[in-house]
This record gives sequence, structure tokens and C-alpha cells, in this order.
Amino acid sequence: MTADPSPADLLAEGELTVRGRIREASNAALFCTVAHDGREVSCVYKPVAGERPLWDFPDGTLAQREVAAYEVSEATGWGLVPPTVLRDGPYGEGMVQLWIDVTPEAELLALVDAEEPEPGWKAIAFAEVGDGKTALLVHADDERLRRLAVLDAVINNADRKGGHLLPDAEGRLYGIDHGVTFNADNKLRTLLWGWAGEPLTGEAVEVLGSMREALKEGGALAVRLSALITAAEVDATRARVGALLASGKHPEPSGEWPAIPWPPV
Repeated sequence: MTADPSPADLLAEGELTVRGRIREASNAALFCTVAHDGREVSCVYKPVAGERPLWDFPDGTLAQREVAAYEVSEATGWGLVPPTVLRDGPYGEGMVQLWIDVTPEAELLALVDAEEPEPGWKAIAFAEVGDGKTALLVHADDERLRRLAVLDAVINNADRKGGHLLPDAEGRLYGIDHGVTFNADNKLRTLLWGWAGEPLTGEAVEVLGSMREALKEGGALAVRLSALITAAEVDATRARVGALLASGKHPEPSGEWPAIPWPPV
């Protein structure tokens, strides 16, 4: 009996059919289905032709960066990014990512009228809420978010917003929208600052150690990333992993770049 294709293989090899447009996306994002050998799944297709130019990222590279983020996520073993491939589609080459059906759960982000977070929450920053008032922006002290914070530090995510966090029915949490990642300059901008300066977990240190080996010249992850981002960006990724291991801590805002995305959701 032939084994069913993996989700990534299905996304890469199946017939891609556009069903509609996701209008709230900043770049062209199309809701699609992909079918192969009687199996069909929903997905998101972001054609390179629909990417808006950015001043700090080369034109036409966002789709590759989304796939690179998936490759790094797979290297962690945490499965934080939905299966993502680069392939041709009805509007040319683009990123195709498995659609995640979101299942609402307990809040992961909140604004509270307090100076300090309650147990089970981590402080991000104070935010203006109108009439000269401020509230404390917090996120859950959640292992899944903490893993995602480590991933974001590795891939140099410049736009981790609350709307990019997708919980599913099985209790997994996925991060999406990784087009502005892997810049060679420090661009980390995220809502997940609650662990800033705190020691990395033992699990994270072990994962980063394995990743350092995979990122060496000729290593499996280095080879995959080299097909998607520049040599300088691969080198910068190695350097970020090395810096995390050397410090043993979650990174802190650099002060050279806005630390929190706006709008935060």
C-alpha cells in the first residue's frame, strides 16, 4: 500500500485552485484548495507577483522567507509553522501554506488595568488606551508562545503580531506570516517580549545546539536555507543562534528598532 503524501508533498504536487481572496492581508493572499490522488486540503497561496515592495527587504523575496521560516521550524522539531512550500500557481511562483482552522481558546494576549501582570501572564509594555490612560499589554506564560519566541529570535522576525497566532482544535499553536524575516540586520519586532533577559529553557538550549550543527557549511539546514535566502542572511542566522547559545538568555529589545509591531494585532 502506498503511503499518503505528507502535507508538504500534497501542497507541492497537487492541483492548486483559487477559491477567493483574503482581503485583510497586506500582500496578495488567496484562499485555495490543493488536490492530489483523491485527497484535498485548504491552503493559502501568496504569489510573488502580489508582494508589495519594502524599503528594507529585496523585492520578490517574501515567499522564499516564508518557506525558510518553515524549514527552521521543522529543524526545531516544534512544528510551529504550518507546512509551507514554494511552487508555481495560477499567478506565478509563490508561497503555498496549509490552511489552519482556528479554534478559539483562552486568551493569549490581553490589556489589563494593572502595574504588574497576574500569575500566568508576562508583561510586554504599557499601551495608550485613550483619554491619557494606559493599560498593561500582557501575553500568556505559555510554553507554546515561549518556543515561538525562540523561533522568532532565530529567524529575526520583524512582525510577530497577535493575529499571527493560530490555535487549532488539537491544542497546537501555529505562527504564520513570516515574509519579513531573516534580515541580516537586527529587526526583531514582536509581542512576545515577556521572557526578555530570562534564561532559555533546557529544551531550547538543546534545540539551538542541534540547529547550530545543522547550520554549519554543508549542513542540512544550511543547504535548504541557501536555496531561499542570501549567503549573508544564512551567516546572520548562524550568528543569531550562536549569540543565543552564548548568552543562554532570551534576547532583549535592542533600542535600535521599534520593539513592538503596530498595530499589535
